[in-house]
Amino acid sequence: MLKLGILDQSQIGEGRTAAHALAETTELAQEADKLGYTRYWVSEHHASQALAHSSPEVLIAHLAAKTNRIRLGSGGIMLPHYSAYKVAENFRLLEALHPGRIDVGLGRAPGGMPISTRALQEGKYTSVDQYPQQVADLTGYLYDALPANHRFAALHASPVISTAPEIWLLGSSYDSARIAADKGAAFGFAQFFGNADCEQALRIYREHFKPSILNEQAHSLAAIMVICADTEEEAKRLATSTDLFFLSLGRGALLPSFPSVETAMNYPYTPGDLAMIQDRQHKRIVGTPEQVKAEMLKLNEAYQADEIMVVSPIHDVAARIHSYRLLAEVFELKG
Repeated sequence: MLKLGILDQSQIGEGRTAAHALAETTELAQEADKLGYTRYWVSEHHASQALAHSSPEVLIAHLAAKTNRIRLGSGGIMLPHYSAYKVAENFRLLEALHPGRIDVGLGRAPGGMPISTRALQEGKYTSVDQYPQQVADLTGYLYDALPANHRFAALHASPVISTAPEIWLLGSSYDSARIAADKGAAFGFAQFFGNADCEQALRIYREHFKPSILNEQAHSLAAIMVICADTEEEAKRLATSTDLFFLSLGRGALLPSFPSVETAMNYPYTPGDLAMIQDRQHKRIVGTPEQVKAEMLKLNEAYQADEIMVVSPIHDVAARIHSYRLLAEVFELKG
């Protein structure tokens, strides 16, 4: 049976606060743990009024303490902002506290606007071109496998432990797929967000994969937006919030909160707006459990991903949890 995970971006719902959003994230992680989902990842976004995640490693520690079985991870750490050594220490500590349950997902996007990037990198020279080397450094620290000629060859990341978190490289481009393949890392593709074709990106990854200390074989997942409800009509109604949210994002102007269905349905869309929304329809799956399952399996026939990570931004908390429950039931997850 296809493994399912959850990517949570902790959208701050209209009329609610960041504290509410983080409490909702905790509730959903606990429910996912019971339902049998494989992974629960949290994202990194900076200087955003609409998204509550800015420090995945802190939130992972909280969620791991509140759950029992599910793997917790970052979707992902924006590595060019940081020292690979410090990221290694953060995730080694998480792994020491919760062995066998921690994933370190890495990305090279800024996770925010240029001003937040400047603030994060103040006084530091960095470039996305350094990302492959940072990945290699992080791998060396986590597996105590730095080359003898490495500039920090004698350095250990604390605490020194016998296990390591899983390393995943994340992306929405063909370049990301090639980097993951070259490093022998597991690869997660953001189908719900990226402009590149997921099928081709995952094919590039599989065809160019090089076995490494991380993996002997390629391992991939596709992150897909899914909104599931008891009826198709209700699922489409719930999806209107995402329509408005991503319409705003596409214009480069993120909304101050994740809109309610009422706000979304009453928004004065222009013909151009509706065309942009229609153009994104292929990026999501909306419907009843049976409809959603059939479409997910159909997509993955092309993608050939080993896992699917589900992104379900729904304003109503109860409806969001119900969507994940319906998916768990129709896919017969073993909670």
